[in-house]
Amino acid sequence: MKGTVLQRPGRWLTWGATTGEVAATLPGDELLADPDIVSTRAVTIGAPPEAVWPWLVQMGSGRGGAYTYDWIENLFGLDMHSADQILPQLQHLATGDELPLGKSGPAIRVEVLDPQRTLVFRSADGTWVWAFHLRPDRAGTRLISRNRIALAGSPGPARIAYRLVMEPGSLVMERRMLLGIKQRAEGAS
Repeated sequence: MKGTVLQRPGRWLTWGATTGEVAATLPGDELLADPDIVSTRAVTIGAPPEAVWPWLVQMGSGRGGAYTYDWIENLFGLDMHSADQILPQLQHLATGDELPLGKSGPAIRVEVLDPQRTLVFRSADGTWVWAFHLRPDRAGTRLISRNRIALAGSPGPARIAYRLVMEPGSLVMERRMLLGIKQRAEGAS
C-alpha cells in the first residue's frame, strides 16, 4: 500500500532535524512523489555553505567516501574510503553523472545540482532519492539530508524487517556521515 507508511515522528527518521525541516517540501521530493519511507536528518555546521559543498560533491564509492564507518560500508563491497581533505579532481560533478555503489553495484544519478545549495541523487531503479540541502544559518550552515524510499511492492515481512533493521541502521550510518562532514568542514574553514 503505497503512501501508507510515511514518515512518522521518530528519532531515527528525524535525528537532528527541526519540525519545520521535517515538514518542508524540498527540491528532489518530486522525484519520488509517493514514498513508503521518508527520513529527514540534519546537523548545524559552524562553517558557511561554500565550505561544506566540496565535501558533498566528492562523496561516493571509489571517490571521497561517505564519511561514515568505512569498514561497515566495505562489508557490503561499497569501496568506501572517506577522505580527510578536499580532493580537487572530484569537484566537477554535473547533473546526469552516474556514481556506482561499489565496484559492480547499481548507480545513483545526479538529478539536481544547485551549487552550494542542493545535491540530489536518484537510484537507477527510481526507488530511492537522496537529497542534501545546505541552508545558511546564523551559526553557519544547516545540512539537511532527506531520503525518500519506495519499497516497490515488497511483501509485509520485508517491510517489517526494513522498519526494524534498516531504519535504525540507517540512522547509525547517516548520523556518522553528517557528523563526519561537520568535522571536516569546520576543520577546513
